[in-house]
Amino acid sequence: MSPTSRSHRRTARTGLALVLPLAALAACGGGGGADTSAEAGSGTGTISVWAHQGQKSEDAVLQNAVKSFNSSQDKIKVELKLIPGNDYTKTITATDASQLPDVMEFDGPTMANFVYNKKLTAIDDYVSSRTMANATAAVKAQGAVGGRHYGLGMYDSGLGVYGNKKLLDAAGVKYPTGLSDDWTAAEFTAALKTLKAKDSDGKTLDLQENNGYATEWGTYGFAPVVWSAGGSLLKGGKAEGALDTPAVVSAVKTLQSWKPYVDPNTDGNAFAKGRVALSWVGHWMYPAYSQALGDDLVVLPLPDFGEGPKTGQGSWAWGIGADSKNGKAAGAFLDYLLDDANVSAMTTANGAPPATRSALAKSSLYRQGGPLQLFADQLAKPCGDTDITTTCVAVTRPVTAGYPTVTAKFSEALNSVYGGADPKSALEKAARAIDQDFSDNDGYKIQ
Repeated sequence: MSPTSRSHRRTARTGLALVLPLAALAACGGGGGADTSAEAGSGTGTISVWAHQGQKSEDAVLQNAVKSFNSSQDKIKVELKLIPGNDYTKTITATDASQLPDVMEFDGPTMANFVYNKKLTAIDDYVSSRTMANATAAVKAQGAVGGRHYGLGMYDSGLGVYGNKKLLDAAGVKYPTGLSDDWTAAEFTAALKTLKAKDSDGKTLDLQENNGYATEWGTYGFAPVVWSAGGSLLKGGKAEGALDTPAVVSAVKTLQSWKPYVDPNTDGNAFAKGRVALSWVGHWMYPAYSQALGDDLVVLPLPDFGEGPKTGQGSWAWGIGADSKNGKAAGAFLDYLLDDANVSAMTTANGAPPATRSALAKSSLYRQGGPLQLFADQLAKPCGDTDITTTCVAVTRPVTAGYPTVTAKFSEALNSVYGGADPKSALEKAARAIDQDFSDNDGYKIQ
């Protein structure tokens, strides 16, 4: 099914934090103290749950899960409140911890800030060991701070390059079949040049320019270039010496050099309508692309800039409010929400990779031999946010309360480079700004 432009935008945001709320988080003060622990409570009674209002299909799955949980037993009653997605993170940020619900959803990169501001409690003592063990390593990495888990998700996300097999074959371009034979950045550049010779306007690549780059898409979509070059957005709490290394500067310069091949994609259909042969985007475009191209659609890893191909990961997750008086009941609901039936229903609704091992193995899209196996293969090699090696692939965006500053400064730098700025100067400026902010806030340490 082809999503409408509205649902496409919503689906795309499934894997991405909203930029405006993240900016609002940056102004959030305080925090840094010891973990505020929810009370265990009796494990019975009424609990409140907040979630973001997404696609209608996502909302329906969640509402059905709550209804079936309430009818499956008589000890706990869940009261669900849906808050419009554009207002959701701002609402949590503006609400005092004492007024937050027992269970709340949050976008992955916002988690550390909510922990820092004492709005989330560790869930390890409240969800079952079975639920924790069934969560994928990648989604657990997104939800962990200081060895404790504050969130688990129903689904994850991933990036790749979608290819039009018909156009690639016509131009004589050989392309990867999986992670093991990924393109190098030089090979990717060569493929663009070869495709250009067969293209009427010379535009052969979609980089989702229509989403803008001074946005969370800029960070989510292109931080993998930094990671694949052996760099990092943040290392040991510092950006200088990680974000602005010679290898990262060279990689970003290569990205900059692709601009002449890029279709601006103002209508959002550059790839689906066959104007370009390659589209650098996430799992969320598969429904539209598969409908448009059918058997001509191929799914490829991002190119390797020297230290192995990388992808972003992470998405919406669930946690327990720090001031909850009924952690046991909250945990019981999370156990139910994260079972195979509910996770499979949600990921069928939104097309995202399941964030539990069992649901992922059963997924018709992501299981071995499925059309989106590549995304599962990438998530099966998680890096976390600090130990980024040549062999891991799926990197978690920095788990820090200072993430809003990191993403704002990096995406601004990326946008300026794409507009023609010098990569070295732009990255050095971003690194200095990030480090100054972290210095001003004592490193955003969470005790």
